[in-house]
Parts: sequence; structure tokens; C-alpha cells
Amino acid sequence: MAKDRRTSPLEKTWRNPRNLLNGVMTALAGASLLVALIPLVWLLAFVTVRGMSRLDVALLTQLPPAPGLSGGGLANALLGTLMVLAIAVAISVPLGVLGALYLSEYDEGSFWGRRVRFATNILSGVPSIIAGLFVFGLLVRTGLTGYSALAGGCALAVVMLPTIVKTAEEALQLVPDDLRWASLGAGATRFRTVTEIVLPTAAPSIVTGISLATARAAGETAPLIFTALFSPYWPETFREPIATLSVLVYNFATVPFAPQQDLAWAAAFILILVVLITKALATLAIRRRPDKP
Repeated sequence: MAKDRRTSPLEKTWRNPRNLLNGVMTALAGASLLVALIPLVWLLAFVTVRGMSRLDVALLTQLPPAPGLSGGGLANALLGTLMVLAIAVAISVPLGVLGALYLSEYDEGSFWGRRVRFATNILSGVPSIIAGLFVFGLLVRTGLTGYSALAGGCALAVVMLPTIVKTAEEALQLVPDDLRWASLGAGATRFRTVTEIVLPTAAPSIVTGISLATARAAGETAPLIFTALFSPYWPETFREPIATLSVLVYNFATVPFAPQQDLAWAAAFILILVVLITKALATLAIRRRPDKP
């Protein structure tokens, strides 16, 4: 008499056409992920190797050398990048967070609220070079600022603003309504509820959006070409042309001199470090909660 052969759970699973299809699609998705990671890892490794070969104290403390000469550094571009980012953050963060607070907490489908959301969605998809042209026509061409760090910061603020508004609004909407009702039921005003309950609860996610917007702005080149231009000297004021890391990479990568090309690789490596550090800070902000020490 033949023995009764029992089917294992794994065999039953693979005999099911739906489970088989799920397994095949999972394998294809994993393979696609690996294929997508190959150029990313190769790019990061290549830039790291080329950039670290030029990394030294002089790179962070000296000015770029004259064309064809070796040595020097990109200290003025590093300082200029920090200056334009400081201006961009000072402009975009208050406007973006206040706009998100209005849309999330006070707007009830009004005419202006719908227009602001529509404008934010459109602006988030506009190429950054358009933001540079806009600020160029508004501030540089009219002579209000000329080519300067101030104009460059305003251009980057335009690039950062839609990201901050959208991420901050989403973060505020994720705050449970029970917290709002409990605060209002305890006698707190709406303003106090928003400032002392809702905003602190959503702060980690808002900081994440600000960090990501800052990281994106740090690598922008086109807006700064039209607004901040470039300078081989130390920045003295916010109302003069200024060097930035992204524009330095754009300028030095195309010249036929090896020392300048090495500086371009080093600047690209520093920009990648800035993005990675910003991403790490954003991750820490997500994990931190107001109820944790």
C-alpha cells in the first residue's frame, strides 16, 4: 500500500499561482534595486577616492590658485556656501513654517489657501534655473543687490520654500486631533494650542524637511550662476560676488588644468559629505520625540 505523501507548507505555497507571482515580482524588484545601486555606489566611491586625494589643511584654509598652478584650496567657496545657505534658511524657514501653519491649522478651504497649495505644487516642480532667472531679473538686473551672496541666498530660498511648506504641512497634519481637542477642552486658546502642543509635536518632522531642503539647496548650481556669480577672493560683504562650492565644481571641472580639476573633485566630495551629514541629522530628528529625554 502506497504511503500517504503529505505536502509541506512551502510546497503548498509555491503551488499557489498568486504566491508564485509574488515571489517572482519580489525577486525582480530586488534585482532592480541592486542594478540601481551599482551606479550610485560607483559614483560615490569614485568621487570619494578622487576627492580625498586632495583633502588637506590647505584645502580648507587657502584660496584657489591661479589657472595652471598647484596648491591652494577652496576656503572662500566653503565660506561662501555657508553664507548663501544661511541667507536662504533665514528667509525660507520662517515663511515656509508659517505658511504650513496657516494651511494646516487655520485654512478651511478658502480661496487663498487653495491658491497657495496650487502655487506650492507648481513651484516644487519648476527647475531651479527658473528660480535663478527670477531672482536675477528681480534683484540683479534691477540693481537692488547686483551679483552678490544676498541674491544667491534669495534664489536658494525660492528653491527651498516649496519643500519646507509641503513637508511642514504634512507633519502638522499627522499630529492627532485628540491633542488639539484636549488642549482646547482644557481652556487653552487656539494660538496657544498651535504653538505649545501642535508645533512641538511636529517639530522633528519639520526639522527633517528643513534639513532635506537645505541639502538640496547646497548642491544647486544654476541659481547661483545667475545671482552670486563667482569670485576667487575672500568674501567681505553680502553685497558682492561670492564663490560657492557648486559653482566652483562647475567652473573648475571644465578647465584644462589638472590642479583645478583636483579642486573640483575635492569640492564635489565635500558637497557629498554635506548631504550625508544633513541626512544623518534629519534621521536623528525623526527618531527623537518630545516625550523622550
